[in-house]
Amino acid sequence: MMTSSTYTVTGMTCEHCVSSVREEIGEIRGVREVAVDLPTGAVTVTSETPVDDADIRTAVEEAGYQLVAA
Repeated sequence: MMTSSTYTVTGMTCEHCVSSVREEIGEIRGVREVAVDLPTGAVTVTSETPVDDADIRTAVEEAGYQLVAA
């Protein structure tokens, strides 16, 4: 069963930003899909099992952006 979580990321301004965030989050074990809406900063992560929010935060920060606290 797949799970889905949505986060808000700030600092993204272009498609390159979107690609960086998608790539970093996509490397987390179990992640199957990362959908990014650039205008709103919404990032929806679909995974096989729940992903730790700390792992998402680390991936977003490694891409150079900030995860807004839920």
